[in-house]
Amino acid sequence: MSRVAAALPAHGSRDETLGLWLGFVGVVVFALTLPMTRLATGTADAPQLSPWFVTWGRAALAGGLSLVYLLATRSRWPTRAQRKPLAMSLLGNAIGYPLLLGWALRHVTASHAAVITALLPLATAAAAAWVLHQRARLGFWLCAGLGSALVAAYSVLRATQLGGGFGLAWADLLLLGAVLAAAIGYVYGAQVTPELGAERVICWVCVMALPLTVPGALLTWPDQAIATPSWWALLYVGVFSMWAGFFAWFRGLALGGALRVSQMQLLQPFISILAAVPLLGEPLDVMTIGFALAVVFTVFMGRKLAAPPPRSGT
Repeated sequence: MSRVAAALPAHGSRDETLGLWLGFVGVVVFALTLPMTRLATGTADAPQLSPWFVTWGRAALAGGLSLVYLLATRSRWPTRAQRKPLAMSLLGNAIGYPLLLGWALRHVTASHAAVITALLPLATAAAAAWVLHQRARLGFWLCAGLGSALVAAYSVLRATQLGGGFGLAWADLLLLGAVLAAAIGYVYGAQVTPELGAERVICWVCVMALPLTVPGALLTWPDQAIATPSWWALLYVGVFSMWAGFFAWFRGLALGGALRVSQMQLLQPFISILAAVPLLGEPLDVMTIGFALAVVFTVFMGRKLAAPPPRSGT
């Protein structure tokens, strides 16, 4: 008995370590989405694949892989009650987020977008409070407000630097819309995760989207020459960002514990900023890194305060 008891902590420790590594892999996959999307769409001055085609194409790729997975695992069809949350997740995660992100990245750098999208964990917690009617502490809402103010200040300062005047750049409004779309999609997907399993949720979302994404990809297929790196970037966001990354992330959360592994998300904006240097040739900018640090700190504090306040008399 003593040998068995001694072996149990080691096994648990191995699972936690593996969970942390899988969580880190998932974060890296998602962090590369920003520079890869910009590589796929190109810039306003040198456009490549249209954001519409990137949106439909990446979801169609993930949908084909998801169909194979669901058939191989003999997964049951979602019930009628499960289809509405899956449809909302489809609109947010498969269409809204990549489309708004793609258009924004035609006009701002991936490093710039990393600062704005660093609000996603706070936005997801806020969406959960709204959709699921969960209460959060006042400190959480203060952190959410501070993080939003930091993002607005960064956008205004960056626009002023670039000669765009004093105000929010419209591309930043697209990024904020992308954050909101992803947050709502995550929350609705989480509603059916206990019943379907995390991997099957993203697979069903992608499969349900196929009647839209396949015709959409065909209708928006590029009619001009596209650089080879842009095609590779599309393949990445379709296979990894939209599909395989979720497998590593969800499995990591299960093995390592959601509380510990989810903190890996705090690294995501910095990985995006660093990856944009070799992939896109973007310079490291002190102001961008400084604002990213400030936003991530508010996310860290906000997540610690996201739990609902204790009820009186308990």
